[in-house]
Amino acid sequence: MCGRFVGYRGKEELLDLFPIDQCEVAVSASYNIAPSQKILAIVRQDGQNHLRHFHWGLVPFWAKDTSIGARMINARAETVQSKPSFRTAFKKRRCLIISDGFYEWQGEKGNKQPYFLTLADEQPFVFAGLWESWDDRGKQEPAYRSCTIITTAASEAMRPIHHRMPVILKPEAYDPWLDPNFQDAEALKQIITDQIVTDLVNRPVSKQVNRVANDAATNIRPLEQMELKL
Repeated sequence: MCGRFVGYRGKEELLDLFPIDQCEVAVSASYNIAPSQKILAIVRQDGQNHLRHFHWGLVPFWAKDTSIGARMINARAETVQSKPSFRTAFKKRRCLIISDGFYEWQGEKGNKQPYFLTLADEQPFVFAGLWESWDDRGKQEPAYRSCTIITTAASEAMRPIHHRMPVILKPEAYDPWLDPNFQDAEALKQIITDQIVTDLVNRPVSKQVNRVANDAATNIRPLEQMELKL
């Protein structure tokens, strides 16, 4: 799964690195992004790619209220095509969720060690995501925009830490994934199976990340560096 992640790049760097035509939001760093918080995602509308804020935890258009989002932070790649909560978004409301890395925990309950996982070159990347706009059947203005991160079975590099991992897309997958007119379900499933990044590096980090309120760059520093300061 993916239950906490990181994004710390500035606006100009994101505009240089990713296919963004319009940026309509302020960009700020966060080293401990948690469910329900606003996150950055790229969506395509009216032929352009927009960088926007979405609440993390997808709220389907048919939901009675937004509380369901707490249970919808991840969508399994194996069932995303058929599960009622995700199948419509999978068909025509896909997004790229920007990240610099994510956390996962390993060990016994009550004494789990957090790890920070990222690319070997520590460049930012994108998770395959789905988005929705919920307006309580026209009663809420502005609409509540939300998204979810697609996950898959862990790669060899990830398996020692956890049995699941977020789907990280390769750049060649960005355009078809964002295209709302591209609705071939089997081709979309192939994208999140074959056009993904699986080689990750990990390092143990301080347990300060366990508290969502701890949002600092020290969260991603190697544990040995933090221990030397004690």
